[in-house]
Amino acid sequence: MASVFDDLVGQEHIVEILKGAVAASRTGIDTQEMTHAWVFTGPPGSGRSSAAVAFAQALICPNNGCATCNDCRAAATSGHPDVEIIRTEGLSIKVEEVRELLTRVAWAPSMGGWRVVVMEDADRLTESAANALLKAIEEPGTRTVWLLCAPTLHDVLPTIRSRCRHLQLRTPSLAAVTDVLINRDQIAPAMADFAARVSQGHIGRAKYLALNENVRSNRARIMQLPLQLNSLAAAFAAAQTLVDLATTEANSASDERDEKEIEKLQEAYGKGATGRGMATGGSKAVKELEKEQKSRSTRMVRDSIDGALLDIA
Repeated sequence: MASVFDDLVGQEHIVEILKGAVAASRTGIDTQEMTHAWVFTGPPGSGRSSAAVAFAQALICPNNGCATCNDCRAAATSGHPDVEIIRTEGLSIKVEEVRELLTRVAWAPSMGGWRVVVMEDADRLTESAANALLKAIEEPGTRTVWLLCAPTLHDVLPTIRSRCRHLQLRTPSLAAVTDVLINRDQIAPAMADFAARVSQGHIGRAKYLALNENVRSNRARIMQLPLQLNSLAAAFAAAQTLVDLATTEANSASDERDEKEIEKLQEAYGKGATGRGMATGGSKAVKELEKEQKSRSTRMVRDSIDGALLDIA
């Protein structure tokens, strides 16, 4: 039987705990298995965000996370009215964003059960944003569950983590990642094995490498950079090459997306309808979106550089 937990590779101990919590949540009795705040930690690629989203799906699913019902499908894409998934694409989560979130989740669940909030990058909360979130976790709604994700427990404000149940995910084995790439993504065994090894167990990175020749080519160039460090000038040149390759990779992933987002927003404000321009407020909204896109691009470049440095190390 299918389950929302099926894609959590190498995390059997976590799946067992989460299934126990889902079962306990159905009883209506306060137990140690189920609590209102959780923090998922683990290295990049361990699946901490996937685990949190799967838990959210299971909590609102009438069949404990069947992965096939409308509730499960809607929750996975932020389309369920009782599930909020905060995916940060900027450099930080600001206090204004948290306050808006708290306003949205203050209401009781609209479809019964639970109101669940998944925050994928709790480590990116600003100090003021973390303090605003702390108050909500200290005084939770009776049917609200907070699921926070961060690389390590120390990346979360001490006063927040002390009020959460901690689950630590581990890096999947290379064999497990290879098996997923072959059987789930239909990637050739040799390529799957290569991608699993060079991605160091990061499933998303492994799939991205296996399916994109340009990414593999850029990685090959990056791996040659240490061999060129025979002078200070060469070191500066290598650093610039690394930044250029990271920027190119980030831009290739975002340019088309940025353009579509702008077009969609302009259409929402009436641009192009019967030859008219945008309605009042449209230009300001576009500028705000462009600002968000720039912040997202900066983060993508930094993430790409981080990945390259891990490869070299």
